[in-house]
Amino acid sequence: MASQQRIAQRIAETMIEGFNRHYRLFRECSAAAKARFDAADWAGAQQAVKERIAFYDDRVKETLQRLREEFHTESLDDVIWQQAKLYYIGELLEHQQPELAETFFNSVFCRIMHRTYFHNDFIFVRPAISTEFFESEPPTYRSYYPNASGFRASIRRMFLDFGWQRTFEDLERDVEYVMLTVERHLGDWPQAEANLQIQVLNSAFYRNKGAYVIGKAVNGADEYPFAVPVLHNAVGQLYLDTVILDVWRIGALFSLSRAYFMVDMPAPADYVHFLRTIMPNKPRSELYTMLGLGKQGKTMFFRDLMYHLHHSEDQFIIAPGIRGLVMLVFTLPSYPYVFKVIKDVFGASKEVDHETVKRKYQLVKQVDRVGRMADTLEFSNAAFPRERFAPDLIEELKKQVPSQLEEDGDDLIIKHLYIERRMEPLNLHLDRAQRAGRDDLIEEAAEEYGNAIRELAIANIFPGDMLWKNFGVTRYGRVVFYDYDEIEYMTDCNFRRIPVAPDPEMELLGDVWYSVARNDVFPEEFATFLLTSPKIRQAFMRHHADLLDAGFWQQAQEQIRRGEVIDFFPYPEWLRFCNVFELGCDQR
Repeated sequence: MASQQRIAQRIAETMIEGFNRHYRLFRECSAAAKARFDAADWAGAQQAVKERIAFYDDRVKETLQRLREEFHTESLDDVIWQQAKLYYIGELLEHQQPELAETFFNSVFCRIMHRTYFHNDFIFVRPAISTEFFESEPPTYRSYYPNASGFRASIRRMFLDFGWQRTFEDLERDVEYVMLTVERHLGDWPQAEANLQIQVLNSAFYRNKGAYVIGKAVNGADEYPFAVPVLHNAVGQLYLDTVILDVWRIGALFSLSRAYFMVDMPAPADYVHFLRTIMPNKPRSELYTMLGLGKQGKTMFFRDLMYHLHHSEDQFIIAPGIRGLVMLVFTLPSYPYVFKVIKDVFGASKEVDHETVKRKYQLVKQVDRVGRMADTLEFSNAAFPRERFAPDLIEELKKQVPSQLEEDGDDLIIKHLYIERRMEPLNLHLDRAQRAGRDDLIEEAAEEYGNAIRELAIANIFPGDMLWKNFGVTRYGRVVFYDYDEIEYMTDCNFRRIPVAPDPEMELLGDVWYSVARNDVFPEEFATFLLTSPKIRQAFMRHHADLLDAGFWQQAQEQIRRGEVIDFFPYPEWLRFCNVFELGCDQR
């Protein structure tokens, strides 16, 4: 018995060492974002985001190898594993990242044991350690007291305390713009309570070329959230680009259609708790994911889903819309997500295989999604109550993805699937707008669709299959791409104009008189399959006629090859101070 306890204790110690190494490297990478921002190392920032994604799986594999070599884990009995979990809980009592460490334990254990062990005796189905009321060091947020030093001085000090090495272009001017914008937003300054505070998260949130300062003013019972992007001007000085005061716009900063933030967090749960006071409707799972903690995001998501299933009665059904050639898509009407499983056999027109599709979906996590590509949660061996699946969906799953299914008692196991936020397919949105005679909605959708393609191109992503059905419309009317099996890097494509036909009769007959290589793209052809509706065509051509010319695409490729990193603002241009106060944005 003593020997078993010692083995269990050493397993727990090995597990926590593996996690601590993971989070140390994760935090070092995230903390280095400040130095990259100071150095204007935009390419390095993008590379760091890509590399950081692999940290978790690398540490899980390392820990797994250690356990197998030192303890021959596959042969250990159940009692040792149960004791190892208890010892592990003891390691977490004073830990700053207990929720992440629990997920790490689950990840390692689930790669060793069969899924029949995936219950709370062996893994953390529910959290064992509370993440409330941490006393992290340094503190999660700094507090400023305008009643003592004045608003302008407090706001000025708030930005200086981040300790950036670059000088500000004109911080006094920008503080004045913040004050004026807040006054316009509120209509009038509220009566200040005696203990009025401005609370600011201790680390800036770094993404692309910006550092976001996030906080809230607390005035008695009232709270006023804000986010301020800090950018570089053309000569490397810093300036405040705007102040975002609407909760829904702050929430848009954390959209899963954008790249993950780099944030230096001693205690991530504290950051998530603070953010939830600003965005109470944003799921914790999405906040963890946007902070770069994707595995924890998945854990929180699946707990939320199981809780929802326990408190609802509707069934999973086949998702509305045109069915895809690569993915079988289903949804739960009462839950705002779609579930996608790679089909065993693809449509005849698809020239990809399963591994290629998986690589494409992984690629999306590694690039700047510029608010135009939906992020996905990827799951293996996900267990669902079989009774919650509609009969026609069960039949379709057995027909289209039999290799991905396994039945275990009352559960249906899906071996591999992706989960995304549900959106209205753009083709259904346009059909609805046309039936209702809503030319304004058609105009907005066509402009947004073109903007999505344009911005993806500048970010080095060519969608490949640009049919309306592969794009969705968010609740804010933004068009987002979500079908990735044919995406390519822009720099891997060859954009060409269609050569003049040597014989007019060949053109009339529709014969192809020119050679076409695998990565050749002819933008002139887009109109043939996209712009069949006169109203949609007119709206598209008003805004995006240049997308049908190879010149646009070739120019975008040149920008990418020169290493230019284009600014993408997760807020409207009209909100920027340079527009509000007529400074001239193009001069920056």
